[in-house]
Amino acid sequence: MIALDTNVLVRLVTRDNEAQARRAKAVFDAHGGEHGGLFVSDIVLVELCWTLSRSYELERAEIARTVRALLDNSGIAFESPLTVRNALTSFETTAADFPDCLIVAKASHAGCSHTLTFDQRMKSLPGVQLL
Repeated sequence: MIALDTNVLVRLVTRDNEAQARRAKAVFDAHGGEHGGLFVSDIVLVELCWTLSRSYELERAEIARTVRALLDNSGIAFESPLTVRNALTSFETTAADFPDCLIVAKASHAGCSHTLTFDQRMKSLPGVQLL
């Protein structure tokens, strides 16, 4: 298994640097056929979504499609696949950012009764209480 850093996924998705995008695609071509041959950690996924939103100004729907495509790729193993799927569902149905959705999904998975926050955008997430 080979771990991927955020910038590899950014290059693959945005193709903003064609030479690096080709090298990233070559890694996917070489190892993506192995079930779980490539590893994406939760923090890499958070950084990817933040970068696509803030630096590349991608729309929420486009970010959701990107995350779903990665989740549906059997060549990629995720640190927390079920939690990421739950976070993605929340991201698609609320106004909260993906990192916030993942925070709440991970807290729920860990058995927390709720998540406290000052972030108004998170109040629509289940199990979130404004402090």
